[in-house]
Amino acid sequence: MNVHRSRSTVMPSREFNQDTAKAKRAAEKGPVFVTTRGIATHVLLTKAEYDRLAAAGAADETKEPFVSLAEALADPSPEADFDFEVPEFKAPFKGFQLD
Repeated sequence: MNVHRSRSTVMPSREFNQDTAKAKRAAEKGPVFVTTRGIATHVLLTKAEYDRLAAAGAADETKEPFVSLAEALADPSPEADFDFEVPEFKAPFKGFQLD
């Protein structure tokens, strides 16, 4: 069964502890966010939904890792490593003139 459910439920931890059957029924419709003092601390999923997400995560691991722009432009050769001093700009800044 490869059905994606998008309906989520928020349940306080006290209610979750008192009625786990209700939480299980809600998890059949989508993720159940269990909160403590209003902050989501746990998520309850069905095993099928967990397996689906785990399989999608495993598929993502086979993709090439993310490379930042700085990493892509980096030159590892020794010749590319040099010191550069930025000259100090001493003229007063007069702002921009936009036409």
